[in-house]
Amino acid sequence: MLRRTVELLVPRRLGVPFRWVLASSWTTNLADGLVLAAGPLLVASRTDDAFLVALAATVQWLPPLVFGLWAGALTDRLDRRRLVITVDVLRALVVAALAVAVAVDAAPIALVLAALFVLGTTETFADNASSTLVPMLVHRDHLAAANQRIQTGFLTVNQMAAPPIGAAMFAAGQAAPFAAYGVLVLAGAVLISRLRLPPHGRARAERTHIRADIAEGVRWVVHHAAVRTLVLTILIFNVTFGAAWAVLVLYAREHLGMGAVGFGVITTVQAVGGLVGTSAYGWITRRVSLANLMRIGLVIETLTHLALALTSTPWVALVIFFVFGAHAFVWGTTSITVRQRAVPTELQGRVGSVNLVGVFGGLVIGSAIGGVLAREWGVTAPFWFAFVGSTVFVVLIWGQLRHVAHADEQPAPVADAEPGHPPT
Repeated sequence: MLRRTVELLVPRRLGVPFRWVLASSWTTNLADGLVLAAGPLLVASRTDDAFLVALAATVQWLPPLVFGLWAGALTDRLDRRRLVITVDVLRALVVAALAVAVAVDAAPIALVLAALFVLGTTETFADNASSTLVPMLVHRDHLAAANQRIQTGFLTVNQMAAPPIGAAMFAAGQAAPFAAYGVLVLAGAVLISRLRLPPHGRARAERTHIRADIAEGVRWVVHHAAVRTLVLTILIFNVTFGAAWAVLVLYAREHLGMGAVGFGVITTVQAVGGLVGTSAYGWITRRVSLANLMRIGLVIETLTHLALALTSTPWVALVIFFVFGAHAFVWGTTSITVRQRAVPTELQGRVGSVNLVGVFGGLVIGSAIGGVLAREWGVTAPFWFAFVGSTVFVVLIWGQLRHVAHADEQPAPVADAEPGHPPT
């Protein structure tokens, strides 16, 4: 019975090494989900200053912007398995120290913010390196199925199951969820240690300066039509998404009249929609091309902003959030799969880091725009901005999405040679 269940969840065609990666991913997602709830609760227990509460989110968003490209370069230089293990051990130690400080009531807000920044930094390196493991271990024809299972674990564990558990643990004892986080992250590192990866790092004699490695990754993205389209799309759509979602808690409370629990209900409904979307992903991709899947997703997201700007009825809004959740995770799975198929192994870390900077850069820019618009013209103004901006971008990018359908058929662009070094 157990063997049959494992075969159903993780088919043999994905390989035994992928099972270790998936187990590690689900374990660390459980850890992240605990802190997703416990982190804001800890900050709020230390201060009621709105600026400091907002700063807690900022210090976790900054590391991918500041260190993302460096994380990608190191991922492509070093042994990725060892990098994931080392960084996981470091972040477990950081959170363990925080848990001790909380337990002995020696964790002022400054220490908490510093710990969150370090945690965000270590996660940037861990997540970038971890994202390169799947295409190294799974055949390209099965990448969609593998990513579907990764996304399903993220939704069920990180978004749905772990946050309420983390909140309950925090209520029982403030240090408890952070101690559990440390144990779970270490368990994830142990699971990754079972892997044996094919050769992928550069020999020392071949290495250039790290800035040259970063530039090579950026140039590769610029010259590869499909991946360039994906990165540009996620950047622009995260500007529009970030503008609207930055005021989502106010939208739920003031515009929909859903009260204090409204934001939590919206988050849960989106996660359920995402779970439905990823569960149907195999069926969808057998019937819809990747390019058309991307086009449909962009239209859905654009109309989501319009519909939310127009409605003030809670149940209608919840249906919209459900559909958006399904779209978001179908889009995410497709984007990851296209990138993994198209990018050579030796560039996976750097190209992934360029995408990561696009993700967080868009969110930071969008959230700033959304805050200004909401303050000046009300909580629906960011949604109107998101609708108009998304519409314009969809019209401009529509034709370029044809590249996505044949991403893995395009020849890998040759990066410009650095003085004294051959192209790689």
